[in-house]
Amino acid sequence: MLNKKVGFIGCGNMAKAIINGMIASRIIAPENVWVFDRKPETNQAMAEKYGLHAAESLESMAREVDILVGAIKPNVMLKLLGSIAGLLKKETLVVSIAAGITLDALATVLGHDRKIIRVMPNTPALVGTGMTSVTPNVLVNEEETDIILQVFRSFGKAELVSEYLIHSVVGVSGSAPAYVFMMIEAMADAAVLGGMPRKQAYEFAAQTVKGAAQMVLETDQHPAQLKDSVCSPGGTTIEAVKTLESKGFRAAIMEAMQKCMEKSEQLSKA
Repeated sequence: MLNKKVGFIGCGNMAKAIINGMIASRIIAPENVWVFDRKPETNQAMAEKYGLHAAESLESMAREVDILVGAIKPNVMLKLLGSIAGLLKKETLVVSIAAGITLDALATVLGHDRKIIRVMPNTPALVGTGMTSVTPNVLVNEEETDIILQVFRSFGKAELVSEYLIHSVVGVSGSAPAYVFMMIEAMADAAVLGGMPRKQAYEFAAQTVKGAAQMVLETDQHPAQLKDSVCSPGGTTIEAVKTLESKGFRAAIMEAMQKCMEKSEQLSKA
């Protein structure tokens, strides 16, 4: 069990997913978790649900914790962290989940002697199947990095990623659930067109996407091999694959992700 005090600035959906994952997997005791959200009712609700601490103020929490997780909007993150930088203990590790804010920008407001980790989770964390990138600065040691990996693996998968790849992370996992949701919706629409009830169509489409993804993760086969195994000669699947190819399916996905990555890069320079 993690023998550290962890505090959260902000308690929106992603912070709730992290807290739930940590406590449910028993890697941390509830009494070692603090939350401070601008909505007092949120703090109280979290305290009642998990038995954690509803911090009286941001300043008091900053003085207390060993790991501080910034889970607020990017447009207020730097200002808020800068306001409490002098209150943090020397060894406090600061973790940011704010998109577009670089390690250097964080160090500018926190101090260039501060241990900082930038993470990029995605929304499936809310159902325990998240994918998170973890990017520490040079001051963070291996043990500290492993602690953060452990935290984010409590509700999905987490991997170390160099900062120059963050925009690729945004494209392939951070923003990507939206593309998959669109595909599920389109698949269900086609099933409805074929006469299937709407609710059943969503279940069939979503479970199929989930199962196909699980096969990629567990079989160690190339996606192309898995695709080929479904395509019988002269059959229904190869007919569908031909249509997708003629409509530029893969090219459209790649172009969309490229635009996503470009936008991520622009936002990090703003």
